[in-house]
Amino acid sequence: MAATTNTTTTPVDSISADELTAKAVHKRYEGLVMVRTKAIKGKGAWYWAHLEPMLVHNTDTGLPKAVKLRCSFCDAVFSASNPSRTASEHLKRGTCPNFNSLAKPISSVSPSPTTMAAAATTTQSNRKRRSSSVTVTTTGGVVVGSVPGCSYQATPLAIVDPSRYCGESDYSPSPGTTMTVSGGNLVAQHQQQLVLSGGKEDFSALAMLEDSVKKLKSPKTSPGPTLSKSQIECAVNLLADWVYECCGSVSFSSLEHPKFRDFLNQVGLPPVSRRVLAGSRLDAKYEAVKAESEARITDALFFQVSSDGWKVKRFASGEDSLVNLTVNLPNGTSLYRRAFFLNGSVPSKYAEEVLWETVTGICGNAVQQCAGIVADKFKGKALRNLENRHHWMVNLSCMFQGFNSLIKDFSKELPLFKTVTENALKLANFVNKTSQIQSCFQKHQLHEFGSAGLIRMPLHDTESLDFGPVYTMLEDILNSARAFQLLLHDETFKMLSMEDPFARKIAEMIRDTGFWSELEAVHSLVKLIKEMAKVIEKERPLVGQCLPLWDDLRTKVKDWCSRFHIAEGPVEKVIEKRFKKTYHPAWAAAYVLDPLYLIKDMSGRYLPPFKCLTLEQEKDVDKLITRLVSREEAHIALMELMKWRTEGLDEVYARAVQMKERDLVTGKMKIANPQSSRLVWETYLTKFKSIGKVAVRLIFLHATSCGFKCNWSFLKWVGAHEQSRIGMDRAQKLIFIAAHSKLERRDFSNDEEKDAELFASANVEDDVLNEVLVETSSV
Repeated sequence: MAATTNTTTTPVDSISADELTAKAVHKRYEGLVMVRTKAIKGKGAWYWAHLEPMLVHNTDTGLPKAVKLRCSFCDAVFSASNPSRTASEHLKRGTCPNFNSLAKPISSVSPSPTTMAAAATTTQSNRKRRSSSVTVTTTGGVVVGSVPGCSYQATPLAIVDPSRYCGESDYSPSPGTTMTVSGGNLVAQHQQQLVLSGGKEDFSALAMLEDSVKKLKSPKTSPGPTLSKSQIECAVNLLADWVYECCGSVSFSSLEHPKFRDFLNQVGLPPVSRRVLAGSRLDAKYEAVKAESEARITDALFFQVSSDGWKVKRFASGEDSLVNLTVNLPNGTSLYRRAFFLNGSVPSKYAEEVLWETVTGICGNAVQQCAGIVADKFKGKALRNLENRHHWMVNLSCMFQGFNSLIKDFSKELPLFKTVTENALKLANFVNKTSQIQSCFQKHQLHEFGSAGLIRMPLHDTESLDFGPVYTMLEDILNSARAFQLLLHDETFKMLSMEDPFARKIAEMIRDTGFWSELEAVHSLVKLIKEMAKVIEKERPLVGQCLPLWDDLRTKVKDWCSRFHIAEGPVEKVIEKRFKKTYHPAWAAAYVLDPLYLIKDMSGRYLPPFKCLTLEQEKDVDKLITRLVSREEAHIALMELMKWRTEGLDEVYARAVQMKERDLVTGKMKIANPQSSRLVWETYLTKFKSIGKVAVRLIFLHATSCGFKCNWSFLKWVGAHEQSRIGMDRAQKLIFIAAHSKLERRDFSNDEEKDAELFASANVEDDVLNEVLVETSSV
C-alpha cells in the first residue's frame, strides 16, 4: 500500500550480477576452508596442510571476485580450480623451493635394504676397510652397529610405527635380527621375533617409553607462543563471553576436557577453571551487562514490554515454561529484562501481576513511560485488564501466535482438513503396521529416492494437539507418492488385496486423484501460513504492518481456493474469526498515522490510507486516540486527526520516509531508515501536538513477542536443577548475558535451529563444493 519510491541510480541488474558472483565466490571459499579443516584433522588429502584458501577482493567494489590457494612454504598463489593438480605440480615435482628442503621427521623415514647398503658402501669407500663385514643388531628397540675398529649406536625413535614391528613396510628388521653388510650386500639373519607380554597394544606403550627417554635426553622443548599478561586476560575474557553467550550449548565442564586444555596450551593460554568461570567472572560480566542495559532504558522517553513463553512446554522435570521479558525501545533496539520459570499453567491474575511488577520495576512510579505490552496470548484477560486500568497503554497479543493458531482453526472447522487427516491416517497405518506391505513400500522408496523409512504419524489424538504432527505425516505421504503408485503394481500387494477388503479400499484411495488433490491442497495451505508466520517471526513487524499482512494472507488464500477449486466462503469465515480474536484498534491507528503507508493522490499529496479501513476500523482509530490522550486534549486530537487526513505529509518528506534500498544479504528491498517514521513526527510535524504524541508512541510498538530463544539443552538443565537457589541464580545471569548479546546482534534463532538447517542443507550442497569433496576423497 506504500507509494512507489525512488531508489539508488545504480542499475539493479549490475548490482545483482556482482552480488551473485560474490556469493558464489564466497561459497567456493567456505567449501575449500571446510575441506581443509577436515583434512588437517586427518580426514582428507595431505596437501591441504600446505595450501591455504584465500579470497581476492575487487578493488573497486570491495566484493570477493576470486578464490586462490596460497602455498604456506613460499607464499606463491595459485588458482583454486584444481587443488590436487596444484599440489602435484608445485609440491611433489619440486617446484616449491622450500618444500623439499625441509627436514623430514625421523618417524616418516623407513629403512630399506637399498639405503642401508648404500650407507655401508659409502662408509667403506671413505675409510680403509678393516673387515669385509658390518654387523647391525636391533636390541630392545635400539639399533646397534659394529664394525671392526669402530662402533655406533642410533637413538631410538620418539614415535614408534607398529607396522615396523609387524613387517608391513618395505623392510623392517625385527628386534634381534642381525644384518651383515658383505661386499656391498646386506644380509639379514633372522634370530627371533620380538613378542611383547601385553600383545599388540604394547607398541603404544613402547612409543610412550621411548618418548620419555627422548625428553630426558633433550629436556629443552620448543617454546610455545608467548603472550603478555594483558593478551592472556583479553583472550580469557573472550572465551568466557563465548561460553556465556552460548547459554548452555557449551557446558562449563567441557572447559576441563583434556583436548581443550591441550588447545589452550598450544596457543599459550593457561587452563581455565570452570568454577571461576561460573562464579566470579559470571557475576562481573552480569553486573556490567546489566548496568549497560539500565542506562539505555533510562535514556529512552518510553518503552514497550514484550513477554514470551507463557505456553507450557514439557521438560525433564514435567510441565515447565521459561517466560522471557524484554524491553523494546523507540530506536528499534530490544533489551532483555528478566526470565522466570513456570511450573505448569498459571492463572491470568498471576500473569497480570508479573507484567505490572515488570513495568514498575523498570520505571518506578513514572508508569506512563510504558507505552504498552505485547505478549503471546494466554488464557484470561490480563492484557485487557491492564489496558483498561491504564488508559495510556496499548496491550497487544502476539500476531505470530495468531497466524499459527489459524492453522489449528482450519483443522477444527474446515471439513476438508478432517477428511484429509482421516484418510492419511488410514494410509499411514496400513503401510507402517502391515509388515509385508511395509517391506514392499520401503523397497520402492529405496529404488525411487535412495532412502527408505516409515511414514511419521501423530503420537496422540490429532484433535487435542496442534496440526504440526499431521502436517509432517501429509508431507511424508506426498513425498512418497511415486512409491505408493508403484506399490499398487507389486505382486505382494495384489495378493493381499484379493484377500483383504481394507487393502482394496487403500488401493482405491491411492488410485483416486481426488485424494491426492485434497492432500496437496491441505498441505499447500498449511505451508503457506507457516511460511508467512516464519517471516513474521524473523522480521518482527511493527503494529502498523498488521493490517497489510492480514490483507496479504487473504489474497494468497483466495488464490489457493481458486487453484484447488475450494469454496471461498467457509475458508474466509475461519480467517475472519481468527482476525477478530487477534485484532486490536492500534493496528488501524498505527496504519494511518505511520508516514510509511501514506498514498499519493491525484493532486500529488501523500495522504493517510483511511480508504483502506472499514467503517468500524475508522471508529476504532477515533476511540483509541481519544483514549490515549487526556480528556482535555481529546477534541483537539480529533481535529488534528481530521487535518492529518486531508493534508497528509509533504511529498519530499514522504518520499524520504518511504525510500528503500536493497539488502545485500537477502537481496530484498527494505526501508533505508526504519526510524524515519517516528523522527518525522518529532521534528517536522510539530503542528500536530496531540496526535503527534500518540503517533510517536504508537508506530514504534512491536506486533510480536518473538525474541530471545533459549537452547533446549539449557532449558532441560534448568528443569533438572530448579530446586537449587544457587543454580537458578546462575541460570538467570547466563540467560541475561546470552539474551543481551543475541538481541544486540538481532539474532532471534537458537543454536539447535541453526544446526538443523545446516544438516538439512548438507544434502543440497553447491556443485563446486561437491566437486571439492569428491576430489579430496579420491586423493
